[in-house]
Amino acid sequence: MNHQIRVLFLCTGNSCRSQMAEGLCHRFWHNIIEPYSAGIEKHGLDHRAVKVMHEIGIDISGQRSKTVEELGTEQFDCVVTLCGHANETCPFFPAKTKVLHRGFDDPPQLAAGATSEEDALRHYRRVRDEIKDYILTLPDTLGTEPSTEDEA
Repeated sequence: MNHQIRVLFLCTGNSCRSQMAEGLCHRFWHNIIEPYSAGIEKHGLDHRAVKVMHEIGIDISGQRSKTVEELGTEQFDCVVTLCGHANETCPFFPAKTKVLHRGFDDPPQLAAGATSEEDALRHYRRVRDEIKDYILTLPDTLGTEPSTEDEA
């Protein structure tokens, strides 16, 4: 078996964007990328993130919000920060770890002014789809050839 690339998606609270990225990565690249997610803080899994991921057939309800410290001594090939705060406060990783930044809007913040649940979910769906588009390019970004066998 080939070595899977270990990727950590890092965000402020590990409640939404990083959870979506982890779930999407599991779906599309489970054969070449071993995804993890964590936050600078721990805010709990966002129920709207779970809902919009379920809409596209991805169940992240079993994932849990955690901090980088809770990952202990895990080693990563790449860390992707998904928000400005995580990028600015990214913990130190060994020199061999590639650190990338690809910021996305914060769905809970965008949804704060929503006039209905559907209006709130619209923000989550847009960010989910933007993260999905990014995740689909991840093997190229990491310099990895996707396998044609067993792609979700």
